[in-house]
Amino acid sequence: MAHTVLAINDRSLKRQIADRVLRALPDWFGIEEALAEYVGQSQDMWLWAAYAEGTPVGFLSLRQHNPYTWEVFCMGILQNFHRQGIGSRLVAAAERYCGEHRAEFLTVKTLDASRPNAAYAKTRQFYLAQGFRPLEVFSTLWDGENPCLFMAKSLALPSRQHPQGGQPR
Repeated sequence: MAHTVLAINDRSLKRQIADRVLRALPDWFGIEEALAEYVGQSQDMWLWAAYAEGTPVGFLSLRQHNPYTWEVFCMGILQNFHRQGIGSRLVAAAERYCGEHRAEFLTVKTLDASRPNAAYAKTRQFYLAQGFRPLEVFSTLWDGENPCLFMAKSLALPSRQHPQGGQPR
């Protein structure tokens, strides 16, 4: 089955896609307050959606922190569509966009392995396979029960001027 990845600009469509996908993934997004925050904030970010036969089956939202660093704010793919390359295509779309904006790093936050969870073990494996590397664990960023693993990927680009001028150090 062919999958299409499209940039979505319409706020209400972003909200609908994020809500539909995240509600179908309770093993990852089972905390209602967090789900509502992801949905609400994703509508105001860059968002790509993956479609199968005209139906959204996944999305990735992207947040800019500064001229050098962007974050995969939220990503979800319906479970029946896991392991079909959709996540890789969504990350590739985000990386292309970041590259066009001369970013140097792409980051993501996910649940750390110190809290055993089979679903998030798969998530960490996915991000490792995409080239992200664990940098630090923030044990109380979300709450004491959900330690946050901060991962980053260098967007190894040729030597160039930094977005705000000057040369890399």
